[in-house]
Amino acid sequence: MKIDHSLPLEYSTEENRLKILGFWIFLGAEIMLFATLFASYFVLADRTGSGPAGSEIFELTPVLIETILLLTSSFTIGLGIHAMRIGNKKAMMTFFAVTLLLGLAFLGFEIFEFYHYVHVGAGLQTSAFTAMLLTTLGTHGAHVTFGFFWGLAILLQVKKRGLTPETTNKSFIFSLYWHFLDVVWIFIFSFVYLKGMM
Repeated sequence: MKIDHSLPLEYSTEENRLKILGFWIFLGAEIMLFATLFASYFVLADRTGSGPAGSEIFELTPVLIETILLLTSSFTIGLGIHAMRIGNKKAMMTFFAVTLLLGLAFLGFEIFEFYHYVHVGAGLQTSAFTAMLLTTLGTHGAHVTFGFFWGLAILLQVKKRGLTPETTNKSFIFSLYWHFLDVVWIFIFSFVYLKGMM
């Protein structure tokens, strides 16, 4: 395996560069998935039937907390990648761990939010609006849950093997995934919650 020392470790081999390119292509498919969910949501947002509308069930405070948690996690994963690039394994692992804890806190708020929606009569079968709302939020939440376990696996590998071309490549790809989830959340926050509260 030929290592190019003029590049960051995560890009240092041909295989690593191809894996990163492949992951960008995968993110293109993920964009299409969420675009489909958003399009369906926008078509069905006014189809509330006898159920509640967004303005009746959305609460700004928990949504703001969720947004702050995810945006902060995007910042900490960036710091983790910076620490990785300067070869500081301990700092990298610390920032990744903080990122995962913030993701876990986000999931806690989202689970509580789902409980609240069902409690106020906004379940999956209430209306087309609530079905698409819960499907969109649930798909994002499932991605965050997967990301949490993926990030945990990467932390264990870095702890065991150190910062190698393989572990840095995996860590960088994971950071792309995490940033993507944060971007999707910004769309959810802006076009589902804020628009729905108006």
